[in-house]
Amino acid sequence: MNKQFDVIVIGAGPGGYIAAIRAAQLGFSVACIDEWKNAAGGPAPGGTCTNVGCIPSKALLQSSEHFEHANKHFSEHGISATNVSMDVGKMLARKDTVIKQNNDGILYLLKKNKVAFFHGRGSFVKTVEGAYEIKVTGAVEDTLSGKHIIVATGSSARALPGVPFDEVNVLSNDGALRVGAVPKKLGLIGSGVIGLEMGSVWRRLGAEVTVLEALPTFLGAVDEQIAKEAKKAFDKQGLKIELGVKVGEIKSGKKGVSLQYADAKGEAKELVVDKLIVSIGRVPNTTGLNAEAVGLTLDERGAIVVDGDCKTSLPHVWAVGDVVRGPMLAHKAEEEGVAVAERIAGQHGHVNFNTIPWVIYTSPEIAWVGQTEQQLKAAGRAYKAGTFPFLANGRARALGDTTGMVKMLADATTDEILGVHIVGPMASELIAECVVAMEFRASSEDLARICHAHPSLSEATKEAALAVDKRTLNF
Repeated sequence: MNKQFDVIVIGAGPGGYIAAIRAAQLGFSVACIDEWKNAAGGPAPGGTCTNVGCIPSKALLQSSEHFEHANKHFSEHGISATNVSMDVGKMLARKDTVIKQNNDGILYLLKKNKVAFFHGRGSFVKTVEGAYEIKVTGAVEDTLSGKHIIVATGSSARALPGVPFDEVNVLSNDGALRVGAVPKKLGLIGSGVIGLEMGSVWRRLGAEVTVLEALPTFLGAVDEQIAKEAKKAFDKQGLKIELGVKVGEIKSGKKGVSLQYADAKGEAKELVVDKLIVSIGRVPNTTGLNAEAVGLTLDERGAIVVDGDCKTSLPHVWAVGDVVRGPMLAHKAEEEGVAVAERIAGQHGHVNFNTIPWVIYTSPEIAWVGQTEQQLKAAGRAYKAGTFPFLANGRARALGDTTGMVKMLADATTDEILGVHIVGPMASELIAECVVAMEFRASSEDLARICHAHPSLSEATKEAALAVDKRTLNF
């Protein structure tokens, strides 16, 4: 006999488990299906973000940053540290502990909110009267039926054509998080978020890192002025970044990987590395969903087609996160998950794509929200810009990290904040104030008039707002 639910969520990544919890809070009977396994074969909810993405990469970034500080910066503080070494195995074990803590935390939250969890792969079977039949394939097989289905199956790393991931020499984000020893030479294809973060980890630990990017510009989605500032910092750190390259033949063998490519001038070159991380984007996870069984519409990329409210082509079937259009960000998936649960309950769920923050957790960190200067120019919108360097910020000086700036863009007539772009210390935290301001349609004058604690990094945001009106106080 089928187990019946009001709402069935397929996938327990950030979009899925949050949607399940919110639906349960709204009084629905909810099931959540997820197939991720830990090393012991048990459930490991949290999706790519928790298991092989956001969380483990931040753990490694933290460890590698401590190592670099001990080796290069402790002496500035009068701290003597000699013969500092890195136990990569212990670093990876800590990372695994952090992952497990998050897995266990999600299982606890599902149980706390009375969400029925099923460990296995969820797939459509057929439509039944007023509901959908969903099969769970795992150690224990189940058949469920639900009135509403939320698909939150996430995404997978995109491989280069003809060069599959072996996770030994040619690595996706998964393999990049499990490298057992510091490679002497590391290659990265793609200078996106994953590439730069993983490149930073292994560069700090002693690897010679080369990043090959097909595009002629560095971080094309980032404000150009901010991207240039970031690249200067990465160049200074020794991260070798080549732009405008055309990758050719790649050969993987026992001794590593050899890669043929043409540089921006068209000159033929070869890169030989111990490990190669491929970071050229991600593809939606719809394989095995059996979408055709119920006539669920997919696009040419394999993503589920949805409207602005995350409704699919089928009644009462919804989809959120990386498996649909829009930025592949964990927090975007969470917001869509909450919104869909509330829409099922007849409420008005809200997701504002214009105020979704982006973060790259390198050092310096890069964070932004809203439009870039190049986007405003292309749209022909009149704007004002204000910048403030961390070099003039007292807290940044005390921290010993004065790289970068805050940049604010505001409408030339109304002064409404249109975008804020930060490169520098703790940019990931500083951007939240700017998201709130933009969500409330604040002006740069509003932020300029708000009292910020002194000394704090957030004062750089206030000063950038003052700079929009050309009246900075500390620069």
